[in-house]
Amino acid sequence: MFSLPNILTASNLICGILAILFSMMGRIDMAPVFITAALLFDFLDGFLARKMGISGELGKQLDSLADMVTFGVVPGVLCFILLIINGGVEITSLPESTISSPYLYDSFGMSVHTIISFYFADLTGNPIASAPFHFSGTTLYLPFIALLIPFFSLFRLAKFNLDTRQSDRFLGLPTPANTLFFMAIPLFLWDAWGETGWKVIIAELLIKPTVLISFIVLFSLLLVSEIPLIALKFKHFSWKGNEFRYVLILVSIVLFVLLSFRAIPIILFLYLILSITDNFFEKKRKHEIQG
Repeated sequence: MFSLPNILTASNLICGILAILFSMMGRIDMAPVFITAALLFDFLDGFLARKMGISGELGKQLDSLADMVTFGVVPGVLCFILLIINGGVEITSLPESTISSPYLYDSFGMSVHTIISFYFADLTGNPIASAPFHFSGTTLYLPFIALLIPFFSLFRLAKFNLDTRQSDRFLGLPTPANTLFFMAIPLFLWDAWGETGWKVIIAELLIKPTVLISFIVLFSLLLVSEIPLIALKFKHFSWKGNEFRYVLILVSIVLFVLLSFRAIPIILFLYLILSITDNFFEKKRKHEIQG
């Protein structure tokens, strides 16, 4: 039971729990650190299980349970908090607001923590009299849309365990890829802290309800879609047959070197575009062979 691969899977779970705890305390900038560590553990557990010849049903179930937390609940919590932050920004911009700015303290984490505290105080009917944020109506209930992510992730992970078609391609968006996309948004906010200009414009745009909720709905549906997507599983390493995999890897490296974490959303959309293009050519090749 307590083999090295299973311990690494459990480490993936622990990283997910830590990401949730730090996020709820306002340190959404730390969540990507734990998510990155979880991705590493998620890769290593399967890799070592295959190398050690101990792959089995227990490891498969443990992997799904850990992934549900790290790549299902965590992005949902992050988006929940991002919508709370946007609500705080909207409220403090009102003329009657008792607070002039959502950035209440010197540190990014403390400011986010304060906004979260005010939100849950209003949600539970226990407002803070000294500095009421007065979350109500849309700003109070809109964050719950973020729970679509763990909802659809649950079905995605269960489907993956039972679907034998996903050997060399994924059907639907993998939960780690979905998490990577939403993990980038807190980094945009953190990077814009104390700045002016384009960084702030992009950060505030990404947490606008119309934008963020559109992403939440789109990627939630992609999780359970039947769209074939590239899996980085090489049956061989020759160029022919792996063209789109190599293009994805090389372009992703270049983009990440040039743009750092800002490249993550671009890479994900590139992944979707290359997958759709690859599917088109694959169908065309099969049609030519059959013809």
